[in-house]
Amino acid sequence: MQCGWFKVVGGSVIATVGTYLIWKKLSGKRKSREEYPKNTVILHQYGRAPYAPSMSPFAIKLETYLRMAKIPYMVCLIDGRVGSKKGKFPWIEYNNESIADTQFCIEYLNKTLAIDLNKNFSKAERGIARSFLKMLEENTYWALLLERWILDPEFAIYKIIKLPYRFAWFIRRRLRRDAYGHGIGRHSQDEIYHIMDLDLMALSEFLGDKKFLLGDRPCEEDCAIFGQLAEWYWQSFGHRSGPLIKNYKNLCDYCERMKETFWPDWDECNTNGGKKEATK
Repeated sequence: MQCGWFKVVGGSVIATVGTYLIWKKLSGKRKSREEYPKNTVILHQYGRAPYAPSMSPFAIKLETYLRMAKIPYMVCLIDGRVGSKKGKFPWIEYNNESIADTQFCIEYLNKTLAIDLNKNFSKAERGIARSFLKMLEENTYWALLLERWILDPEFAIYKIIKLPYRFAWFIRRRLRRDAYGHGIGRHSQDEIYHIMDLDLMALSEFLGDKKFLLGDRPCEEDCAIFGQLAEWYWQSFGHRSGPLIKNYKNLCDYCERMKETFWPDWDECNTNGGKKEATK
């Protein structure tokens, strides 16, 4: 269920680079808190994307978690004026409590609603799962950002998500600086893709022929892993990450399996390349 819609698809990447959250061209009206139903998570995120529910792997992560945990929720597409206290997207509200950062959102809901999606896994398995989550979110994810915002000589991302060029240029400049500070931005293009490939190889080798990360049943970290892989698998937009992930058949099968399991309405949650409006 959505509250509010705007024509721009996928501005979620803005949240990853920090401070460029106010986009005056966006339109929409936020519901007052009094209008939100009780005991329902209000998931604030940017609009649906061309071939996946979001341009942000973190938004897909959080929405997949809500589905996996079977928590009632509403998607509220933000209008650029409504931000979390930390200036991060996506974020949630639950019974007038606001929580930012997807991992803190999940931890909050786990504690508040007594949810433990990892209760059937050992401490060692849970540790391994978290390690892969951190690898993808804190390392591999930077390759995705750099591919979309820095390495693409045609700078197609701003057209795909329909950003004003000046604003997109500002994001690009800030991201270049942030990536240099992180360290990955100091590497050549081939070295960045090499780092990405090694991470995907490690995940593929661990996954093997398992259905999900830790076996026949999904764990909480599968939500984050799926969120990251979904961007490369469905939304590489002709970049090198598309063929790269397709070198690992079990990762592609994993993406399809997660989609079939938790997103039977996938086609209703994207714009089919901008040819239609998402209906959910």
